[in-house]
Amino acid sequence: MSIIKKQDLIDSVADALQYISYYHPLDFVQALEKAYLKEQSTAAKDAIAQILINSRMAAIGHRPLCQDTGIVTCFVKIGMQVQWDSDLTVQEMVDEGVRRAYLNPDNPLRASIVADPAGTRLNTKDNTPSVVHVELVQGNQVEVAIAAKGGGSENKAKMAMLNPSDDVAEWVLKTLPTMGAGWCPPGMLGIGIGGTAEKAAVMAKEALMDPVDIHELIERGAVTTEEKLRLDIFERANKLGIGAQGLGGLTTVVDIKIMSAPTHAASKPVVMIPNCAATRHVHFTLDGTGPAVLTPPKLEDWPQVTWEVGDKARRVNLDTLTKADIADWKMGETVLLSGKLLTGRDAAHKRIQEMLHKGEPLPVDFKGRFIYYVGPVDAIGDEAVGPAGPTTATRMDKFTDLMLEATGLIGMVGKAERGPATVESIKQHKAVYLMAVGGAAYLVAKAVKHARVVAFADLGMEAIYEFDVEDMPVTVAVDSEGNNAHVVGPAIWKANIEELDAKLRKA
Repeated sequence: MSIIKKQDLIDSVADALQYISYYHPLDFVQALEKAYLKEQSTAAKDAIAQILINSRMAAIGHRPLCQDTGIVTCFVKIGMQVQWDSDLTVQEMVDEGVRRAYLNPDNPLRASIVADPAGTRLNTKDNTPSVVHVELVQGNQVEVAIAAKGGGSENKAKMAMLNPSDDVAEWVLKTLPTMGAGWCPPGMLGIGIGGTAEKAAVMAKEALMDPVDIHELIERGAVTTEEKLRLDIFERANKLGIGAQGLGGLTTVVDIKIMSAPTHAASKPVVMIPNCAATRHVHFTLDGTGPAVLTPPKLEDWPQVTWEVGDKARRVNLDTLTKADIADWKMGETVLLSGKLLTGRDAAHKRIQEMLHKGEPLPVDFKGRFIYYVGPVDAIGDEAVGPAGPTTATRMDKFTDLMLEATGLIGMVGKAERGPATVESIKQHKAVYLMAVGGAAYLVAKAVKHARVVAFADLGMEAIYEFDVEDMPVTVAVDSEGNNAHVVGPAIWKANIEELDAKLRKA
């Protein structure tokens, strides 16, 4: 019999969430390095370089890898011979650990959880409650696997009730391109097969807790059905040419994880959940001897990757920019932004829409300006702003035509693709959409020299800020003629990969 004190679990959860906010799992870093060395697409290689540089910077600075510090998911396996010394439930203990981690003044993490999801959607301010899965198992220990999952990748989860004779790999290959780039590839896909609908979803999420080991599997060869399916999907998914950040390239996924369970003879439930470039999870065990001890990785284990834009980048001053200036920008071009950049995301756009419909004056003049889709982490010390990477631009699509038409906005910065109607609106208004790298939030924040809230302060991290930026790196994803890098890039690289495969077969 082991006696587990509540403080040990609370402290361990709090420490683990701080730990994963700035330490990538080293197996994931090594997988990204392999992808970087292999990559032939310039745009994708640049994106992976920024992710790896950001990863090392976050590890050094103990600041979040990504501004979206996630919704917490915790798998707790409790031995049958465990006794709790606690007046709190497991859910309450985990939530207290979450609360302490996210309110830590030395490294505050962004609180993203809202209550009353179908109604007022008010932020709970401390990122609780978490999602806790409890299982009773043999033994006298408590095993915990905990992750912080960003909304961009979580929103791309897919579920299907397949027919028993349907091919799971075919469903994945058909579904993956529909997920766009909002999940910030390259990353992992967790796939749950069997059980019931909710069982498949939990298995898909738990599968993402496993280490990256696809290359070891390739070397030793597949034996089980799951292993064979992992290799099949891994090879075929990377031949789609989606690439890093959806810009086209050789690596879309760094691993495929599968868990399965027996199911009804008439059913084949399948759930696929992606993990983004800010993969964050850790495992620990409690045995009654105290809180978990997490050993920091060595900085020399990170690859020494550099990213230099050199003379290939276009440097621009946002304060003097005009529509005539941006008409020269071409899809795929690297641009370094300096000057004053407004921010705003879902809640701010919704409020702007409501004010425009009521004929109310806006608190900010958007004419001739650029807006950055971001909800930053709070600053500490001498920081102008905390980690401030882009959020998924697609969520702002329904507001874009209004913003371009009614406010005079000329440019937007975000991550991932835009929908066809939005691309057409950008073309009609001769505006541009620029893409910053998702998963490089700390690196991006270093370009912000000053930040102040200029409107909607009550929205917290969703308030409208004005950033003073210096050489903030972005890529022209949609130019003023409507040329779209998220369509053109993957198409080119899918064809390139097919051509490479054909040459290898002939050889």
